[in-house]
Amino acid sequence: MRFLPTDEQRDFARSLDAMLTAADTPTAIRSWATGDPTPGRTLWSRLAEAGVFALAIPEHHEGVGPLPIELTTAFVELGRHGVPGPVVETVAASALLTELAERGDPAPAKRLLPGLATGQTIATLAPVVGSRSAQRNDCPQPGEPRYALDADVADVILVVQGDELRLAPGHEPVRTSPDPARRLARPTPGGELLAAGPAVTAAAAHARQWAMLATAAQALGVGLTLLDRTVAYAKQRRQFGTEIGSFQAVKHRLADTLIALEFARPLLFGAAVTFRSTDLAAAKVAAGEAAYTAARTALQIHGAVGYTEELDLSAWLRKARPLRDAWGTPSWCRARVMETYDRDADDGS
Repeated sequence: MRFLPTDEQRDFARSLDAMLTAADTPTAIRSWATGDPTPGRTLWSRLAEAGVFALAIPEHHEGVGPLPIELTTAFVELGRHGVPGPVVETVAASALLTELAERGDPAPAKRLLPGLATGQTIATLAPVVGSRSAQRNDCPQPGEPRYALDADVADVILVVQGDELRLAPGHEPVRTSPDPARRLARPTPGGELLAAGPAVTAAAAHARQWAMLATAAQALGVGLTLLDRTVAYAKQRRQFGTEIGSFQAVKHRLADTLIALEFARPLLFGAAVTFRSTDLAAAKVAAGEAAYTAARTALQIHGAVGYTEELDLSAWLRKARPLRDAWGTPSWCRARVMETYDRDADDGS
């Protein structure tokens, strides 16, 4: 069997890379962080024209999918270029609405999916928080919605609470993220009820799987950029009359980072093929940890200059940790993998 991207998938990645390179994403990131989403929205429209947001939406709902492999390919590029905004949450919202329609409630999908597919609508999604997640002091209480990413920019704020899907009427800013281009808000309670019942719960679980895949792909892309820029820096920075990239300790750190990223890549695309929850959890933890390793390596080799606002690298450094924890922390993902392993062992599989 041939487990390699097709020519069309490679061309898609190259076209996104060329478009995002020309778009000057560092400027869009900085503007987004200061509350000016205009460059980011322009970038969002270009991504929509390229079909990125239609990849999780079936053709009969104005999309071109579902195409998880192509979506993974796209989100690696979005991570490599640090595209700001609730791109993952928009995909998750699309997957939720699509699954809800498949389970017999097409009204919300007919209302919202066309705008999401064409990029005219930016959505963010706040799933309900469970009791285990709420044990940390910085989390909402059980039964309250999680923080919604970039709710101040989103046109639609969807909230899953219990077996209800609601359209939040507003939001309240509550805290900042380590990444200034990721602003967190708590949706205003109440709002229009879009759907209710067991189908909402099942659709939310399906949406989480798409979100895990997209976040893992984004994290891998962030890690790849951090490694590329750190290697380039190690080749030009000189100490004791020679490039620091020739030092054995630096070589080892860069090699370990490369291995982590390259081990995460097949897990990520394998999960896109199987779309099993266990594989998605494994890919999420591998890509997230690899990106975080790349960030630590980049900061150590660059030194304090790597974290300064003047250097574009800081935008990627600050994304690695939030992406590692978003839509499934490493401990949560490992627990999911182990639960499946223990269950298979008990069944004699």
